Amino acid sequence: MLLPQKFVYLDEVDSSITQDLRYTYDENFLGFKVVGYKANRAILTKEAAKALSAAQKDFLKNGYSILVYDAYRPQKAVDSFVMWSRDINDQKAKKRYYPGINKADIFKLGYIFDKSSHTRGSTVDISIIKLGNKLHPVKFSKRKLRNNDIVPFLDDGTVDMYTSFDLFGPASHHKTDLIEEEYLIRRNYLHSVLSKHGFNGYPKEWWHYTLENEPFPDTYFDFDIR
Repeated sequence: MLLPQKFVYLDEVDSSITQDLRYTYDENFLGFKVVGYKANRAILTKEAAKALSAAQKDFLKNGYSILVYDAYRPQKAVDSFVMWSRDINDQKAKKRYYPGINKADIFKLGYIFDKSSHTRGSTVDISIIKLGNKLHPVKFSKRKLRNNDIVPFLDDGTVDMYTSFDLFGPASHHKTDLIEEEYLIRRNYLHSVLSKHGFNGYPKEWWHYTLENEPFPDTYFDFDIR
């Protein structure tokens, strides 16, 4: 597929980065494949892809590799998030992704926006995986937070950050007092490497990073991921 100018397929910049675009299938907070996601192949601006590749080199030196859950996201996909949020009867993925959150409040609480930085092409949702380990289908379990609340954990083989990708709630905030120090250290390691290469984190989601000097800070794209 011919991409818009200044966009690239991530695997053409760095094939060592693992990709598991969750919105290409039903293991996500909506519980279904999202419109606009027609291939499990991350797309980013050239600047973001090069910066992520530079971060990957640092992770590799320490025995880890990046795993990408989401990158560029079409506006039509974001629009489908909005439509989903308005259907209060659809609670299919609640126990796995937002058990402690009222679905109607997800936008107000800052976990989803009707205009997403992903749609500008320089935002990634990522974790890291130890070299030699393999990504595997999600294994569901439950965990207790320091305040005794119970949250789901979806183990996919990546480094354990105590909460899994797209778990909406305070335990997924970067600076939370609900988890043990060893998990905060892992989140801080992820943050330190990405910050070194020009990415800013989002305080409410430990996995969410945007290139500080993004080339399209005010443009929202809508081409499909193919």
